[in-house]
Amino acid sequence: MRHITRIFLLSALMTAAVTAHAQDATAPAAEQTQTAAAMPEGISAPAEGMGQIVFFRPSKFKGAAISYKVREGETELGKLNNGAYFVVQVAPGAHAYTVHSEAKDVLNLEVEAGETYYVVGGISMGFMAGRPNLSPATEADFQAAAAKLKPAKPLKD
Repeated sequence: MRHITRIFLLSALMTAAVTAHAQDATAPAAEQTQTAAAMPEGISAPAEGMGQIVFFRPSKFKGAAISYKVREGETELGKLNNGAYFVVQVAPGAHAYTVHSEAKDVLNLEVEAGETYYVVGGISMGFMAGRPNLSPATEADFQAAAAKLKPAKPLKD
């Protein structure tokens, strides 16, 4: 019985991933742009006196149907879908970014003015669903994934 349940869940996840990918491919181009984000080939410098963080999630089959929101405190900053990125500008100082589903992950960053930081989002195995996680990354990591990245859709109010 467990084997049949696992096959059913895997089939449902694969169907959802294919459906989500097909919907993204047919979405209007205007809907796929985000004013806060630069083109993946090069992120522009942060505003005067600010730092910026590029959150990205490389396109992978594992966990493709799962998306999650990145938050700082109660503020939702953006949503990381498979193969998406977004950029936020923040004041210098200590920041704690969280993602969660059945488990919570927190990434603490000390941001300096004029600096750009890169954070990669991933999915690890969970009990009932994938567990989102955030890890520090480099500009080279971002550039390696940039060809398959698209701007994250803006959050709905």
